[in-house]
Amino acid sequence: MAVAHSPVAVPDSSLARDATELIRSVESDLLYNHSLRVYSFGALQGNRLGLSYDPELLFIGAMFHDIGLVEGHRSEHDRFEVDGANAAREFLNAHGVAPDAVRVVWDAIALHTTPGIPPYKEPEVALVTAGVELDVLGLGYDDIDAKDREAVLAAYPRVDFKESIIQAFADGMADRPETTFGTMNDDVLAEKLPGFVRANFCEIIRGSKHTN
Repeated sequence: MAVAHSPVAVPDSSLARDATELIRSVESDLLYNHSLRVYSFGALQGNRLGLSYDPELLFIGAMFHDIGLVEGHRSEHDRFEVDGANAAREFLNAHGVAPDAVRVVWDAIALHTTPGIPPYKEPEVALVTAGVELDVLGLGYDDIDAKDREAVLAAYPRVDFKESIIQAFADGMADRPETTFGTMNDDVLAEKLPGFVRANFCEIIRGSKHTN
């Protein structure tokens, strides 16, 4: 049975409130409002598809999915998605959340820029990606009723979002460009980071130590 959801309501729990307080304290308005839209759009897509999902887990996944871009919360050598997943895991473990639920949230964040896999995982994993894809790429835009879209955007505004989010991605990955190999993130650095050269998968194969 699908969970009923207002397009701008968030879970009313101590876990959700603590997550909101943490993310609000470290993220810019750009990333904070984006994360709230990701939750709302993901929930709306879940309702449209008749999926049964845990709103609290979806919310945590949405709120933490970009924290790995933020200074002080990004590692030296991991992908920003992994940094966000690890931060969410630490937060959930500290709140005594069950390991299976922690794993679902970790996967939701770690996989949110990996197309083609999340739809085959748990609903919360699929819906974090669906929310990201709708807000960033416009995928599924027409699936959502215009009144619901407008309510989400009124509550959590997009302000110069397209160019600003591209720059936020670039700023969050510029000091670890090697982590973008094999992901869509190298598109961002190819445009924004002077001197960046994409690694080529075919050349890596040809350059391996094997003789043939």
